[in-house]
Amino acid sequence: MPSMLVIATTAVPDHLRGALSRWTSEVVPGIFVGSVSARVRDQLWQAVTETVGNGAAVLVHPAPTEQGYAIRTAGTRRRVPADFDGLTLIRMTAAPKVKEGQSPS
Repeated sequence: MPSMLVIATTAVPDHLRGALSRWTSEVVPGIFVGSVSARVRDQLWQAVTETVGNGAAVLVHPAPTEQGYAIRTAGTRRRVPADFDGLTLIRMTAAPKVKEGQSPS
């Protein structure tokens, strides 16, 4: 049975955005929303994790949890999902340190 999903991407290759747009709608740049089966969702996520490169992606989909959804991430992000007694909370990691004499990027 199809269920809704949201995939948010940052700095991913154009061909990945094209692949995602075959199954979902890109409602704003980098945000994909769709209603697909669990099998298609898992295949889409596998494609994302294999091609995310230096970018990042987050998948949110319904799940039988207390919150009613699950979060998956790929790539490097400052916000990291963390399990806290069965609840998924978002933990912020430290910003990358800039070495002396380098400009921040």
